[in-house]
Amino acid sequence: MTGKQIAAFAIGPVGGALVGLISLPIITWFFSQEDVGRMAMLQVTLGFSILLFSLGLDQSYVREFHETEKKAALLKRAMLPGLVLLVMTVLVLLSLGGTLAGWLFDVPQWHLSVLVAVALLASYISRFLSLVLRMNERGLAYSMSQLLPKLLLLVIIGAYVAVSADKDLTNLVLANTAAVVFVCVIYGWNTRAEWLAGIRTKVDVDELKSMLRFGLPLILGGLAFWGLTAIDKVFLRSMATFEELGVYSVSVSVAAAASILQSVFSTVWAPTVYKWASAGTGLENVHRVSRYILALVVLGFSLAGLLSWTVIYFLPANYTAVQWIVVSCIGYPLLYTLSETTVVGIGISRRSVYSMVAAIISFAVNLVGNWWLIPLYGAAGAAVSTCVSFWVFFFLRTEFSIYLWKPVPRLLLYAFTLTSVGGAVVFTIWGEELGNWMVGFWFVVLGFWCVTFRVEILEVFRFLGRAKLGRD
Repeated sequence: MTGKQIAAFAIGPVGGALVGLISLPIITWFFSQEDVGRMAMLQVTLGFSILLFSLGLDQSYVREFHETEKKAALLKRAMLPGLVLLVMTVLVLLSLGGTLAGWLFDVPQWHLSVLVAVALLASYISRFLSLVLRMNERGLAYSMSQLLPKLLLLVIIGAYVAVSADKDLTNLVLANTAAVVFVCVIYGWNTRAEWLAGIRTKVDVDELKSMLRFGLPLILGGLAFWGLTAIDKVFLRSMATFEELGVYSVSVSVAAAASILQSVFSTVWAPTVYKWASAGTGLENVHRVSRYILALVVLGFSLAGLLSWTVIYFLPANYTAVQWIVVSCIGYPLLYTLSETTVVGIGISRRSVYSMVAAIISFAVNLVGNWWLIPLYGAAGAAVSTCVSFWVFFFLRTEFSIYLWKPVPRLLLYAFTLTSVGGAVVFTIWGEELGNWMVGFWFVVLGFWCVTFRVEILEVFRFLGRAKLGRD
């Protein structure tokens, strides 16, 4: 991809993160802490439905995209089986009245179940249509499809505040569902040529079986990955309170600023690597890219540790714990992004079962960690468990990729990431007591960072200098 294309893909995650940072304080001031926690359960459910009902065919679509000429037929094969299963499941759940809302929110109301069902269908469809834009490298359309719904959510919440609407769960669920449906409509419009062409195609059963052979192992792995990212919220829901879940979900939302790196990189990286693999060139750049991402990961942890105290000026007093929890919460997006650079061998070899094993083992670590730490530390324990589990996930993906493909230098990878994760764990649990000792720790990490990545830092400055001269 060119720099212009990368910039186009970056508009959505960057703009979405900025809009989210604006809307988050409004939501925390306007809605109760319990309802903020309940929204975390909605997001968990949306993620679970995509991972479960996609049957791994979304990954098959990405893997096969550059190797088939019948891309519209590929889209239909990937999307249709899971959509049929999801519609049937939603109809069964709605026949049970408010049971779905009762499971998620402890509020068994049928209209809330309907809103959740609509969000489930819209988020599933959006997943596949977003892949069409991503794989066709239509960066601006992809970004706008991500950004506009978050703007809509901000507008709706702002309208609630302006007209003094009821500060209740229904209005909050309605706002989130409207945003999910809006993104689905935008994706549908931007990809209308592809899905309209796909409707007219026939499903090739043999091709579908081939895709399922690649994708089906990812179902278990996908569920394990969902558990890895969401089991903390489920444990907080069952072992703590909605208030504690609210604090944790706000911490995760603040840490979503780090997901800018994850979103931009993952969007650009997967199509690029598979294109390199298809052409048989470019794979020598993988290690170089990995060093740059490692530098960003360490910088992200350090800046979060030094600046997390600023969040208390934007949130209500009952969210002060966020400043300590957020540093561990950024472990998920940062370590996942880094693992995307080191897991290349699994994708190239098409041995997706290894990704499944990595996710399952990491999920098991997170299960034990949440069971042990949440009763002791609440939301802080959930954050620590997830951060450590994602380091295990990164480690396993890296080692499996090396086993299947070729060795890569990894001493620096493990040394810096272990130091960063260890610092985040201590900061989250004991940061308030340690005070300036933690400040000194993060400055020391930054010092080593400057020395280790001095070449990469100079290259970035030279690139920015050339870009400035080009504009002049």
